[in-house]
Amino acid sequence: MQVDKTTLADLSIFHNEEEQSVFHHLNYTQTNGGREYLRQILGRPLDDIKDIFDTQQTLQQLMEISAQWPVTVTNGTIMMIEKYYEYPINSFPKQPNVFNAFTYKFINKHDFSLIRYSVEHAYDFTKGLQQIVDILHEKPLSRQLATWISRMNMLLSKPMIQDLIQEDKKALTSVDVLTYGGFILYNFKNAAFELIDIYSRLDAYMSLALSCKKYSFCFPSIKEIKEPHIKAKGLHHLLLEIPVSYDIELSVNRNFLFLTGANMAGKSTFIKAVGISVYLAHLGMGVPAAEMEMSYFDGLLSNIQVVDNIVKGESFFFNEVQRIKNTIEKISDGKNWLILIDELFKGTNQQDAVKCSITVIEGLRKMQNALFVLSTHLYEIGEDLRKYSNIQFHYFETSVEDDQLLFSYQLKEGISNDRLGYLILRKEGVVALLEKL
Repeated sequence: MQVDKTTLADLSIFHNEEEQSVFHHLNYTQTNGGREYLRQILGRPLDDIKDIFDTQQTLQQLMEISAQWPVTVTNGTIMMIEKYYEYPINSFPKQPNVFNAFTYKFINKHDFSLIRYSVEHAYDFTKGLQQIVDILHEKPLSRQLATWISRMNMLLSKPMIQDLIQEDKKALTSVDVLTYGGFILYNFKNAAFELIDIYSRLDAYMSLALSCKKYSFCFPSIKEIKEPHIKAKGLHHLLLEIPVSYDIELSVNRNFLFLTGANMAGKSTFIKAVGISVYLAHLGMGVPAAEMEMSYFDGLLSNIQVVDNIVKGESFFFNEVQRIKNTIEKISDGKNWLILIDELFKGTNQQDAVKCSITVIEGLRKMQNALFVLSTHLYEIGEDLRKYSNIQFHYFETSVEDDQLLFSYQLKEGISNDRLGYLILRKEGVVALLEKL
């Protein structure tokens, strides 16, 4: 699925303040390598529906065994193994015995301690990986999981590694330390780094599996059909601690959702909730919803946080226009697209915004290969659009009691005409401050 940097930023897949990102919310990795692979996974939605299903299967299978996951493989363990290959250790006997092992330990106390420490970490690492292999090797696995487990099993099958796994690491003699230390250093380097890489991938996918389990995500049904379609129940924004859920359905005959409501009523949150869920689905990830089914989408584009460009001398409105132009050009390819637009044409005056918005909406709604969710503060244009049967109208209700704003965050059918800007200005004391000037 095609996305661009603007869409990734709009949906907060990654964020400069990491705690506000989807990445942070899904990050349960235990290793540096796992964290980097997780970042790669979240930045690259899949292009093949078979890969999506395979990833779904991978995560579901990892969810089943998450409680059995070994605790001996840690970031510190992996870092110690990597450091072992970098440290300039004095050469030691290739065929250790009691005498030369004692001599080496006496003369090279620091190096011997490093070798012992590294062997103990290698023991923890290989034993943990062997536990993963033993848990999964007889199960029917996803394609990618089967590949990793098969490769791990082969790399761990070396007799010296199998002997190490059977040892009591606290009872290792000096001869054992130099024997295993020499094999790991001189005969296992490539295998060790490959195993670390495989485990990093597993760590990243286990992070996603744990997220699905913790947040009770559902795995959406995705169909490779010509007509775009989304249907979800209990959809919500995953970054909210106490989210409000929505039901939504968009199809070729009702492909345009016209959304209104006051500021802070929930329009932007709803739009991002839809976008994030569709994006996660195309990673093979579970989604924050009770149920969800959709078509495969070839692309996802958003127009949420458009900014001006002082360096190029481009105004906010100009960049809004360019974003819409680029969107039209991209989605004219006949493929399935989801388009998210929040507060169309904020950068111009009311009269221009009305005319431009009607023109754009009347044009976009004719594109049956795309689904649109568009919010606007220009509620008055809604009545002119009611003649189009493929446009559905929803709003977020706001009420006022004793000068207090009440937001239900519930999605309702119809068009809102709430104008609460002045009330908010007065409620926050700005009007009073201005009157005192």
